[in-house]
Amino acid sequence: MYIQRSNLISALIVAFLTFFVALMMSLGSEALVRAVNSIIIALVLLFVIIFLGIFFDTIGTAFAAAVLPPFNAKAAKKIFGAKQAVKLIRNADLVANFCNDMVGDISGTLSGAIGAGIVVSLARQFQTLDLVLAGAVMTSLIAALTVGGKAIGKYIALNNTNNIIESVARTVAWWEMATGIELLKNRR
Repeated sequence: MYIQRSNLISALIVAFLTFFVALMMSLGSEALVRAVNSIIIALVLLFVIIFLGIFFDTIGTAFAAAVLPPFNAKAAKKIFGAKQAVKLIRNADLVANFCNDMVGDISGTLSGAIGAGIVVSLARQFQTLDLVLAGAVMTSLIAALTVGGKAIGKYIALNNTNNIIESVARTVAWWEMATGIELLKNRR
């Protein structure tokens, strides 16, 4: 199977952007965890990052399952956000890639790193803590929350696709109106 040059370039750009987004998010979360030096704050940050991954995975799934006709009709009636919904659905591959892969995978990686940091902090405070067992329990907890949360998110996305798309599209429309920056150009 031949890979088109434009697809290869797009994939390389996404990989490059992912590297820098992950680097910034990782440095930021690591700095926050070290600055507060609190296991409770680190746990809250861990849960926020897991939730963020689930939230964006839900959005990406909704766009992957989207159908265009209802939004074309709304755009024809000039309903606020409908034009953005049409553009987002026409670019569903980019939206799903950003939400599911970029944000979702970065969230998964960061949650693992923060979980490891929490285990190390616990081991410093409790000398008798079995590091291997604590690491395994933390990894299992993160995996269970992530996979279970994404399963619920996929159910929600597939049963509320249009509502999710409308909410995201209205948010994008509001952002474009406030900043004057068009998020997605007409690609197709």
